[in-house]
Amino acid sequence: PTPARSPPGWPPLSADPRATISGLSAKSIALFVAAALAEIGGAYLVWIGLREGKGALCVILGVIALGIYGLVATAQPNNEFGRVLAAYGGVFIVGSILWAVAFDGFQPDRYDLVGAGICLVGVGVIMYAPR
Repeated sequence: PTPARSPPGWPPLSADPRATISGLSAKSIALFVAAALAEIGGAYLVWIGLREGKGALCVILGVIALGIYGLVATAQPNNEFGRVLAAYGGVFIVGSILWAVAFDGFQPDRYDLVGAGICLVGVGVIMYAPR
């Protein structure tokens, strides 16, 4: 595996393991949340624009949000594309359920919640396990 490097324009990553566990994890989690909002929000705007007849403006805004998602994802401190996207998959699942509850009237059952919890455990193992 490639050691984590700072993205261009970001401060250098610390060699201090405590910084990696706390500061970078907090930054990484915040970036996952921002990415989820951009991707799920963008997909939702495209969905309602096309499927519910809300119009071209919704679709255009959705496409812009999806582009922003791509930019946010590249800001993750970890340089392993596969690792970041695999972990983000779990965040996306949880975020999609939360979005559906908030904006679409979805009521998750216990299996949805257990599955989402398992996904979050997977995110933690993939992204934050000591290597």
